[in-house]
Amino acid sequence: MKNANQGAVPELDGSHLRIGIVRARFNDDVTSALQSACTAELAALKVPAENIKYVSVPGALEVPLALQALADSEKFDALIALGCIIRGETYHFELVANESGAGVTKVGLEHGIPIANAILTTENMAQAVARQVEKGRDAARVAVEMAQLLERLV
Repeated sequence: MKNANQGAVPELDGSHLRIGIVRARFNDDVTSALQSACTAELAALKVPAENIKYVSVPGALEVPLALQALADSEKFDALIALGCIIRGETYHFELVANESGAGVTKVGLEHGIPIANAILTTENMAQAVARQVEKGRDAARVAVEMAQLLERLV
């Protein structure tokens, strides 16, 4: 028997949530656009500006450590990871993409806190620019939705 609400998108209300955002500065134009779109969407979801903490780190490999520090503080209902990794001519792309992604996931699971991972991994700058606004908005929605879900489950 199917649940009538199965597949339904819940109403998102972040008015009581505290959100931490970690943004990698590497590929700064893209990550700044990700942050702007994310911040605008959080405002649209009623997350008070004073309930949002921003942290900036050099690159995607540093994002998990900053997320861990925020999670350790136990002051946040959800976290957001913002970054941009663009494929180059060496294996470095795979290393950074895999390790940063695994680190973000590990922090969320170890701390029981939702983390919206908006670290873009693209072939080129054009793909990154094409995704920066949508992915920033998506990260805000995922963070709020997952924080609400955990509130209901715990």
